[in-house]
Amino acid sequence: MRSIWCALALSLALAGCSALPTAGPMTEDVLKNGDNELEKRYVVLDVDERTVSVLASHPGPSFRARFGDYRPAPDIRIGVGDEVRLTIWEAAAGGLFSSAALDRFGTGSRSALIPDQTVTRDGAITVPYAGRVEVAGRTPAEVEQIVLQRLAGKAIEPQALVTVSRNLSNSVTVTGEVTNGARLPLSVRGDRILDVIGAAGGIRGTVYDAFVRLTRGNATVTVPMELILSNPQENVFLRPGDIVTVVRSPQTFTAFGAVGANTVVSFGTINLTLEEAIAKAGGLLDQRSDPDGIFLLRFEPASLVRELAPDRSVDKRERLIPVVYRLTLRDAKNYFLARSFAMRDKDVLYVANATGAELQKFLTLVGTITSPVISGASVAATAR
Repeated sequence: MRSIWCALALSLALAGCSALPTAGPMTEDVLKNGDNELEKRYVVLDVDERTVSVLASHPGPSFRARFGDYRPAPDIRIGVGDEVRLTIWEAAAGGLFSSAALDRFGTGSRSALIPDQTVTRDGAITVPYAGRVEVAGRTPAEVEQIVLQRLAGKAIEPQALVTVSRNLSNSVTVTGEVTNGARLPLSVRGDRILDVIGAAGGIRGTVYDAFVRLTRGNATVTVPMELILSNPQENVFLRPGDIVTVVRSPQTFTAFGAVGANTVVSFGTINLTLEEAIAKAGGLLDQRSDPDGIFLLRFEPASLVRELAPDRSVDKRERLIPVVYRLTLRDAKNYFLARSFAMRDKDVLYVANATGAELQKFLTLVGTITSPVISGASVAATAR
């Protein structure tokens, strides 16, 4: 009779494990659901040498890869909205620009300073005795030659000097988490990203939380500030009209399951590995965790998934595919793989409970329920 009760209790224990409260799916559940070809809920990939190598060969966003890095031409071209200053000299007094009426504008009796003019939407400015002169898209030297041609035969051997007093068309905008956001003109020698961020007073906050977003035309790329500091190739030359935005975006991952803390964890650095992430989450719990059930969840581009799992059918219409990376720590060499596996912002780390932990949980629950009954029976037997 006692053996029957023991068998019945064991059957109830095994059946009841699935109904007990738990932190999430068991290891076999994660693997089984991922292999369901009918639903295709997600792709399960083991963290091995090939997976780590393929992921390492796909670096993150890059300014240099997207925009290139070429020093802009040294010639400054005038654009609409710029302010242009024009000074004209004549070889002798008594000419068009050296009369008494204009002498107060000049620096000498044979010169005249034309007040600053804003280049209008038609791309032109007005020059006395020369009329409307198109300047947009031209260099100051080219405008000087046009003015001299227009004044030939009117002024006495004229000479002209054109300067851009306010250069808006050759400027970039720096905004976001910088000390002084502004619209900054580019110098003739060319300016890089860190040059204009420095001119704006530098970033606010910590470097590892700062990201730099460069918008050029219809393209926008965002890279970590620390990457630009550590890799000079990412500190590319800027172009007129670029927008540089410094964004404060602390990188985090979420930890669930049989780890020391179920919480949102900050990277605290620009480069965080899976090994470090597990440690930051408090490590695996000895009494609960399944060392074969360490999972990292993220969305990957469909092209990368096809490279990682060529035997797996991937819907070409999908741009991002949910992927579950599985790591087992029963083998010591996998600790080195975990050190080479880079975490990404908003990753999800999940550690499944061991099967034995679920059984132990059920037996504890059964013991809690039956203990008063057994104690009462024992007391009654003693009384008899």
